[in-house]
Amino acid sequence: MSRPDDRRRRLTPYVFVGPAALLFAAFSLIPIVIAITLSFQDTQTLGEGQWVGLDNFAQMSSDRLFRTALVNTLLFTIGTVPTAMAAGLALAVALNRPLPGRGVLRAMFFVPMVAAGVVVGVVMSWIFNVDYGVANNALAVVGIDRIPWLTSPSMAMVTLIIVVVWTRIGFCMVIYLGALQSIPAELKEAAAIDGAGRWSRFRSITVPMLTPTTSILLILNVVFSIQAFDVIYVMTGGGPGFSTTVLIQYVFRSAFQDGQMGYAAALGLVLVGILLVFTLLRQQASKRAESFL
Repeated sequence: MSRPDDRRRRLTPYVFVGPAALLFAAFSLIPIVIAITLSFQDTQTLGEGQWVGLDNFAQMSSDRLFRTALVNTLLFTIGTVPTAMAAGLALAVALNRPLPGRGVLRAMFFVPMVAAGVVVGVVMSWIFNVDYGVANNALAVVGIDRIPWLTSPSMAMVTLIIVVVWTRIGFCMVIYLGALQSIPAELKEAAAIDGAGRWSRFRSITVPMLTPTTSILLILNVVFSIQAFDVIYVMTGGGPGFSTTVLIQYVFRSAFQDGQMGYAAALGLVLVGILLVFTLLRQQASKRAESFL
């Protein structure tokens, strides 16, 4: 027979893991199972669903709004990811040098990253308002006509990209700063002794040493852009028209505005599949970074 101490020792891990397992089951596992089940049904907001098999997934092939949301997601990702990474790298290189007030500048650029997306969206909606926004008032001072930042289909996406890049620069800057400070100074000093200029040292030493960090940042930023919802919802609501409707917002629209819960669940699974691919890529990039170091 086992002693009480042995039983307690065996049960102790379950006591610590149990609450986390229950939370995971309640808020992750069970909703995933429900979403998978709903994706095979024609289910409205209220009432029981009717089993339709793969019809919801087949409907996507002829859904014009689904294609529009995919294209908008792609444009939004292409516009935000390289811009935020390039600007973050430039700031990291500039603020990696001994400058007066360097810590304050770093904090200022990082603050937008920790601000709530809803708050950012409300403030930026006021700044880019066509009639009384700060942006158009500043342009009027220098004699430039008002720009329909959020009311023009061609400008609304550009405005969202500007806002999201502004919020994400600080994150890229901090990650690149950590990577820059891990580069051995001896390499740059040896290159300088050999006559390499500043640009040559950056191109031949800094950029290759930052490759693992860049790979991870690239995948993280792509995931962030695919998941972007709050700023877009607050600033444009997916409009004007459907010019800024991205995939995650189309899932929300299908579920809570159109009441098509089954179709929204199918859309959500497609979105999860895309995110899963990039998550796996991020893990591979992390492993390569560890092996590189």
